[in-house]
Amino acid sequence: MERKKLVRTLTLSQVVFLGIAWNNPMVFFNTYGIAAETSHGVITGAYMIAFLAILFTALSYGKMAKAYPISGSAYTFTQKSINSEVGFLVGWTIMLDYILTPMVTCLMSAVFLHAVFPGVPHYVWIILLTAIIVVPSILGVSISASASKIFVIAQILFVCFFWILTVKSLLEGVGAGTFFSSKPFFNSDVPLSVILAGASILCFSFLGFDSLTTLSEETIDPEKTIPRAIIIMLLFIGVLYIGSSYLAQLVHPGFSFEHADSAAMEIAILVGGNLFKSLFITAVIVGNFSSGVAAITSASRVLYAMGRDSVLPKNLFGYIHPKFKTPSHGIIVIGIISLLGILLTLGQVIKFINFGALIAFTSVNLSVIAHYFIRNQKRSFNDCIRYLLLPLIGAAFTMWLWSYLEMEALILGGTWVACGLAYLLYMTKFFRKPLPEFHFDEEIMEDSDEKILPQKVEDL
Repeated sequence: MERKKLVRTLTLSQVVFLGIAWNNPMVFFNTYGIAAETSHGVITGAYMIAFLAILFTALSYGKMAKAYPISGSAYTFTQKSINSEVGFLVGWTIMLDYILTPMVTCLMSAVFLHAVFPGVPHYVWIILLTAIIVVPSILGVSISASASKIFVIAQILFVCFFWILTVKSLLEGVGAGTFFSSKPFFNSDVPLSVILAGASILCFSFLGFDSLTTLSEETIDPEKTIPRAIIIMLLFIGVLYIGSSYLAQLVHPGFSFEHADSAAMEIAILVGGNLFKSLFITAVIVGNFSSGVAAITSASRVLYAMGRDSVLPKNLFGYIHPKFKTPSHGIIVIGIISLLGILLTLGQVIKFINFGALIAFTSVNLSVIAHYFIRNQKRSFNDCIRYLLLPLIGAAFTMWLWSYLEMEALILGGTWVACGLAYLLYMTKFFRKPLPEFHFDEEIMEDSDEKILPQKVEDL
């Protein structure tokens, strides 16, 4: 019987646009109020710290994607380079990141929709928005990639329009009334610990880059394409977020808002009036839709990798739809989990996601050292920089940010990890038997070496 598997159709531009869509350029506006309050208005400085921390980690993801061009992201990288047990715990932890992100996109949209249509109950928006992102995710990754490209371009145009209106407002004397100020970067009245707390939250804004590695089995020439896509995407969104945060902080100095969750709407009205407010809400919904679809696409691939390994129920999560070639059962499970947004707040979910993301980032940095420096003995001067020093810096940065997470996130995240450890002990009979392991890696990686043209994918 022919084995069902994912097929390679994605090009570099499609992968980049899927990553940007997952990241969601509009996420800046969704999280602006929470991040500005947490960093006491030094939001641009917090963004720069988060970007620097993520940049080192992004380089590590690119190195590991080249070594293991298969689905699973941090789970697979840690499993193959360190050991199966650690890999499972990392995979279990990043489920907080990947599975909850679609819920975040629904919550973000629901916040603004409820502000405009207060008569419609919150739960109605969550149910409707969840259904809207689940369906295209099941229909196929190429459909998701094509839709993402259109919606990402629309979001970028909106951000450019926002920049223009903000500059116009500053010229008219609104806010700081100047283009030059150090306060968005540094304020002597704000302790470094407060800025780092803001940076730990803003890590969420850069999470899309790691999702690209989950598409390795659906990408043409993934060893080259995935690392390139990661760097292109990260540099692009870094400029976008740092520039937007600087202008927003100038036009609205301070960090006091009527409602932190929808603070960006106050700025939208400030710089563009009610007409721009309507355009802003439309852009937020479009951005969250494309982000939700991309997030479910990535999350389902992580679950698929773990299901294929039989460390999660294989019949459920390791299933590939015979027509659409997507892990449809996993997508439906993620959609059901997203409905918990009816009970949770946006701030709570973002904190949980950051817990899992920072653990995953640390593990991937350490995986580079384990795979290249220790196992393959890459120890020349240049190799020591690439495979030891840079990953150590990335790991140190992410662990530093992780230590600034709020206690609520640490307790609930730690509880989730404890549940994963208990499940691991059950599967391994207290480490007396090995974890079940998928053995098709060599075949998949051989597929990645073939120069597959998009029009020849059906031959697979």
